[in-house]
Amino acid sequence: MSGALLSQPPRVKFLEALGALADGRVEVRGVGEALVRSSEGDRVYRVFVDVERGVAYSDDNGTVYRNYVGYPIVALLITMDKLPYDGALAEGLKGVRWREINERYKDYKRVEEEIKKMLEKRGIPASRVDEYISKARKALSKLHLSKSTQLTL
Repeated sequence: MSGALLSQPPRVKFLEALGALADGRVEVRGVGEALVRSSEGDRVYRVFVDVERGVAYSDDNGTVYRNYVGYPIVALLITMDKLPYDGALAEGLKGVRWREINERYKDYKRVEEEIKKMLEKRGIPASRVDEYISKARKALSKLHLSKSTQLTL
């Protein structure tokens, strides 16, 4: 019922998850279950997490093809209070067109740099971004999530 251990996502995916929450694109459907709309609004990801069993599923590309905890899973974990939430940082990430910026730079480290520049202009220092990502990565590492091999948990 569970597959490989999911790896940490690229750092910027924690910010993408906060943006999804700030934009109201995360629809919690039940305990450990949600639908997450993409920033373009043309895709909807199905997400399931069972922290007790240590399994998660999302049909986003990062989870399916790259075997890391995709931003839809991160967003759901934040709503479940399993990962930290920073409301001011989330507000600063409202309206980011993630697919557009990811395709423009084709490098998550560069995307993170550009997002930090944008946030600086919105009054949020890079140090706050780094501190949030560090806390979120640490909390996620303690969950030891494996990819579920079935759509529902």
